[in-house]
Amino acid sequence: MTPAPQAVFVTLVGAGPGDPELLTLKAVKALQQATVILVDDLVHPDVLAHANPQARIVQVGKRGGCQSTPQAFIEKLMAQEALAGENVVRLKGGDPLIFGRAGEEIAYLQSQGVGVNIVNGVTSGLAAAHTLGLSLTHRNYSHGAVMVTGHSPSSQTSITPIDWEMLGRTAHACHLTLVIYMGVTTAEELQNALLKSMPPNTPVAVVQNASKSNQRSVMGSLSALHTLIQEAGVVSPAIVLVGDVLLTLQDFNHVNNLSHEIYSLVRAAN
Repeated sequence: MTPAPQAVFVTLVGAGPGDPELLTLKAVKALQQATVILVDDLVHPDVLAHANPQARIVQVGKRGGCQSTPQAFIEKLMAQEALAGENVVRLKGGDPLIFGRAGEEIAYLQSQGVGVNIVNGVTSGLAAAHTLGLSLTHRNYSHGAVMVTGHSPSSQTSITPIDWEMLGRTAHACHLTLVIYMGVTTAEELQNALLKSMPPNTPVAVVQNASKSNQRSVMGSLSALHTLIQEAGVVSPAIVLVGDVLLTLQDFNHVNNLSHEIYSLVRAAN
């Protein structure tokens, strides 16, 4: 995003999926120049080692299924600090523009006369594929990837819920890989809906804490998705991957019965 022309601005910075070494050089520069940093709960603590030592750090935890700082409070605080002359950074896990509520923050800040700069980060959906050694768009299996949220839409939005049966039909017919964010708590619902239009033996993988030292992966079939998550004790944050592209993984070929057998992997991040 082109730097805001206004003298007053906020920088929305993507901290990446967890591994602090995935932070971009541009993000480091923004942190070094900031005087106020609003930090999400999913940001690795080591990322703040790059922050200006004089910066004021404000924890504004945002994690699915847990008590969170109200979004309206965060938006007002950003504008208030920027208008007071502070160099404000809003530090988010992953990429600000991928399920990071950046759209709402940009709209609010601009309505207050505050400009916005964006610094991209590695989104967790890509990090999850990386931890498995998976190409989401392997030319022999997938024409593309669809990033989608497993959350139901908020009552405060006008957007209609996802038609998972239709999405599954499209993904299967067009050879698309589904990359589902925030889908652990709704896994049973997603499984039942996708099974209406996708084969039960469609490969799936669930990656928890992608890129972190405690990352975990479970693999199996779509018909066993909910069981995989329950038996392995997978919790958020996690990414669910669905599609035939998973058949390219050597580890996946060790699962003899994709409909029933649970296959778990625990990998330490390098």
